[in-house]
This record gives sequence, structure tokens and C-alpha cells, in this order.
Amino acid sequence: MKWKHLPIVAFDTETTGLSPFIDDRIIEFAAVALTLDDEGRVADVVEHSWLINPERDIPPKVVEITGITSADVAGAPRFAEMADTIRDLLAGAVTVAHNYPFDLGFLTSEYARLDQVAPVPLAEIDTIDLSMKAWPDARGHKLSDVCKRLDVVLEGAHRATNDALACGKCFTELARRHDVVDELQEMLTWSRAIGRPPEDGPLDLDTHGRVVFGEGKHQGTPVLHHPKHLQWMLKARERGPDGWRFRFPESTRLWIRRWLDVRAAGRARSNPKGVRSEDWGLDSCIAVDRRARL
Repeated sequence: MKWKHLPIVAFDTETTGLSPFIDDRIIEFAAVALTLDDEGRVADVVEHSWLINPERDIPPKVVEITGITSADVAGAPRFAEMADTIRDLLAGAVTVAHNYPFDLGFLTSEYARLDQVAPVPLAEIDTIDLSMKAWPDARGHKLSDVCKRLDVVLEGAHRATNDALACGKCFTELARRHDVVDELQEMLTWSRAIGRPPEDGPLDLDTHGRVVFGEGKHQGTPVLHHPKHLQWMLKARERGPDGWRFRFPESTRLWIRRWLDVRAAGRARSNPKGVRSEDWGLDSCIAVDRRARL
């Protein structure tokens, strides 16, 4: 599958705080669809952006950072009214975000309030991971840092559309500079990203788009409920005519390694930022040094 010809959607959220699974909510959602030319450069951009009524007050510090006030969102649609539209944008796309777990946590929480699951894309690219791979010795990996290194313009930071566009351009520029092969699995390997599980293995998608076990005692159960079983699948062997061999295909074990690295190794914490108000970066732009101010 050629990833450069797939829908590439960079997205970002602005929120009332840093705790999606307690009481913080999304106040702005933006998604930018990028079309690439044959050289991998951005040829066309389509922007989508909505203010969202969080059904609660917006804290003063958030207003200071984002410029979004409670009055601004008073007449905006609630997330329930935008859920299907957002799903249509993200499902089946190569999605990109800066500090992807932060935005994913809020989307997961918002959809859970509706008794739904968050949309499952073809790929989940995190530009923080790409930055750490490209510049392992750099002190900061905020979106503004990455933009400066790549000569990508970031105007009006802390608004979702501007951040999403800059994030998407950073991804495509890094891929172009590294001459990433136009093949989805090769791109996922390069970006250390999660994609959909391979079709030749025991992992499936259920009717909600969630990755589930296709066999065994956890059959039909989402893999996120049983990470220890995924660990077992990495090492499980069986005896064959030529001796012991891995029980599951290498493609499945590669997907599991990526999933565990992103979801179960501490990267997916909901609040990787400092606890002081001056450290807040609600556009999901973080620095490796948690004491660094935005």
C-alpha cells in the first residue's frame, strides 16, 4: 500500500486542562488534510476546525494560552454533535499529531462519554517520536523546536489549526529528507508508528474498529486489555518439522513490538508536562526537559 497517496490528516486539540479521564474536555479540534506531489512535498491543504462547547468553564490560564474564552464556545456544538464528522476525518487515514498520546487520550475520553470508541486510523504518527529519532541529542522537542529545524512556518501557536498544519508539514518534510519509501509498512517502521495489524496474523479489527485477539482465551477482546498476553505472543514458540519456531508471524510480532513500545512503555501517559501552570502546553507541544517552559 502506497502511503503517499493515502489521506494524510494532521490533527490537534485544545483543551480545558491536562486530565482527559477526570473532567477536562476538548474546546477546539482541528484536522488538516494534506495532499503530496510525486516528490513528497505538500501540494494541497484542506483545513477543518471547530470550536467545541466543553460544557464546563475554561480556566483563566487556558484562556491566556489559547485565547479561547467560555463566551467563544457558548454557542459552539458539543462534542457529541461533532463525533461523526471527526470520525470520518480520522478513520482510514494516515494521522499525525505532536505528542499523539495526549490528543488520543482526549478523543478516547470524549468518545467514551458517548459509549463509543475513538476512530481507528491506518497509522498513528507522532512527530515527537520522529524528532527524538532525528535529533537524539536535542534538548527540546516542542513543535516550535521541530519547525525551526525544518524551516516550517508556525504562526499563531496554541491554536489547533495552526499547530496541526505545522505538525503535518514537519512529518512530510522529515519523510522527504529521509527519502522514506512510498510503502506503508516501510513508513511505519521508519516512524516507529502504530498501524493496523497485518492480515496474515491472529489480530483482527472488531465492528468498532478496535484491534482484538482473533483466537485463544482472549478472542474478541481488545488487545489493550491484555498487554501481558501480547508479551507472551512475542515469545511463544511451537515445535515444527524442523524444530522450534515462533508461533506467530514476524509481521504480527513487529506490530506487537510497536504497540507495546508506544502504548505500554510509558510514552502514553496523559500528562507528560510539568505540573506548574507556566509549564502548561495545551497544544500538546512538549519538551523532553519537563522543567522547560513553553
